[in-house]
Amino acid sequence: MTSRIHIFCVTLTGLTVAVLLTSFRKNLPVRDDRMVKTILSMPNLVALWDFNEPEGQDRKAKGAGDFPLKETDGTLPRVSEGPLSGYSALFANDAYLSLPNAQTGKLNIHGKGQGVSVVAYVKWRGEQTGFVGGMWNEYKDGGKRQYGLFVSLPYYNGRNQVCGHISWTGKPTPPFPYSIDYSASKQPVPANEWACVALTYDGKYIKSYLNGVFQERAPELIDHTAGFEGYPNGLTQSKNPYHFPDGMGNNGSDFTVGAVLLKAGMGNRFRGQIGGLAVFDRALTDKEMKKLAEPVVRLAQSK
Repeated sequence: MTSRIHIFCVTLTGLTVAVLLTSFRKNLPVRDDRMVKTILSMPNLVALWDFNEPEGQDRKAKGAGDFPLKETDGTLPRVSEGPLSGYSALFANDAYLSLPNAQTGKLNIHGKGQGVSVVAYVKWRGEQTGFVGGMWNEYKDGGKRQYGLFVSLPYYNGRNQVCGHISWTGKPTPPFPYSIDYSASKQPVPANEWACVALTYDGKYIKSYLNGVFQERAPELIDHTAGFEGYPNGLTQSKNPYHFPDGMGNNGSDFTVGAVLLKAGMGNRFRGQIGGLAVFDRALTDKEMKKLAEPVVRLAQSK
């Protein structure tokens, strides 16, 4: 009897240790080296940040340069969770990341017919408009907008959706008080879940993607456009794709992640985690977008 009790206790202890080890491994950051290599091998990559640096350090990119993004107005904690490096930066206060215009180099993508793609892995809290990344300044010198990826721009039919913004002049879209020139995904961005959000621009059309999928939106009446010169009944257009043949201006904005400059100061703050950000100087294809979304698709399937 004594021997049997002894064996039972040893077995139970072994099971307990195994469970504890499994739980411990689940909490360790898991790096997706295969996807990182895939992104780095894609043509026309300008920069890829995987946010593996700890709080207080510049976030450096791989690609055409390291483009060190500096913490501004505070620090950004590192979380042991993310689709690429296994880590992500937590945006929960006033802190954001910035790179001065003079140091943007190949990130300063502009011109007639010039393409761009911005792809990010985010876990958005769903609380408010959030700027993910790009060269976008809505206030200084009348505006220095260029290209920018947002989550949720509700004013012109983009609430809770992936929004890709492009500007030629850097200023608001006449005759409206704000820039209206953005695509908005048909699918809503889920809150508190990892998602791949992205924009592409080929010089003619802006497209928004969620988890690698582009869905076209039928023409619709755009909110807050009625009563302006030329639009007594408002403007009707498709938000995805969004027709914008003007091109991207060279407007002098800094490259920022997590916030943009508004009249009242830095705003449109992203709330949540960003675990990867990539910029290309061309429009990626639908097939490439599906490939880039694989890390978040695997995360969803593993739950």
